Amino acid sequence: MRVAEIMKVRVATIEMDDALETVRELFSQAPFHHLLVVDETGQLVGILSDKDLFKALSPYLDSLAENQRDRDTLARRVHQVMTRQPVTVNPQLSVQDAARLMLEQGVSCLPVLENGQISGILTWRDLLRACVDNR
Repeated sequence: MRVAEIMKVRVATIEMDDALETVRELFSQAPFHHLLVVDETGQLVGILSDKDLFKALSPYLDSLAENQRDRDTLARRVHQVMTRQPVTVNPQLSVQDAARLMLEQGVSCLPVLENGQISGILTWRDLLRACVDNR
């Protein structure tokens, strides 16, 4: 089985200068956990996970203890907290090799590039679903 057979082709992207407040809204409105970061030409330059976002924001946001410094964390920009040069794969890579790569690199998703262009994203959930579906 190949990555192309189980990857998600609908991919959410953001730009490097987007505010973390925008990212927080995106994550709260959609069922995904990773955003691909693209430059003005649409080329992949990084990735931002929901975990990256939670680490970058103040834990006191939306609480009674919130102050201006906590709210200021929402103004930070994606490029300040994203993972640069993410590990990527080709859609023709085997699912087994992709799983091995995720484990070796300690990542929870792999952007899928074909000829330098984003064609999808493979997450650990996709791999788990493929294992369960192909018993």
